[in-house]
Amino acid sequence: MKTKVKICGITTLNDAQAAIDAGAEYIGFNFYPKSVRFVDKEACAKITYELKKKHAQIKLIGVFVNSPVDVVRDIIEGCSLDLAQLHGDETSEIFSKLAPHAFKAFRGIPSDLSDFERTDAPALLVDAAVKGVYGGSGHIADWAGAAGLAKRYPLFLAGGLNPENVADAVRQVQPWGVDVASGVEVPPQLGGKAGPGKKDAAKMSAFVKAVRQVEN
Repeated sequence: MKTKVKICGITTLNDAQAAIDAGAEYIGFNFYPKSVRFVDKEACAKITYELKKKHAQIKLIGVFVNSPVDVVRDIIEGCSLDLAQLHGDETSEIFSKLAPHAFKAFRGIPSDLSDFERTDAPALLVDAAVKGVYGGSGHIADWAGAAGLAKRYPLFLAGGLNPENVADAVRQVQPWGVDVASGVEVPPQLGGKAGPGKKDAAKMSAFVKAVRQVEN
């Protein structure tokens, strides 16, 4: 099975296009205001408008952290998103109101998924458990725990993935898909504008290539 690749924290059309050129099938936009990769609705809508015209097959995902249901729905519609990734402390009630257009992200390995069942892929996302951080921490997730879940659910594996370790992650976890943000970004430069949110085209290509080499 071909492992899906999601490149998250996209903030510009150029980075989105580079991610698609690299081979990503899923593009993620972060709507959490406290995130260094935050993008507002208007800016995202301009990006997704162009993407939908040129790349109708690409799935667009919005990342939300404890946002009201009406806000999530408004952004999904306004930005032509395919899915909402609920990356905060959302309740099963919130999840059910957004179903089937949402999946839950867990920081750590969930003990019970009965309240967040989703029949379509992705069923969920597993991220690293870092206190006070809602994703994008760069810390490695619990691969052993994720591997157990991946046998039962089509899940996205996130948390500290990069071109150097993603092949091992795919071999060990065998996830339905992998999700990367900080691991394919341009390192901060002294006095420069690079850093969180600015993607590195070469790193994105290397990331996808590493995933495909495992499959081959």
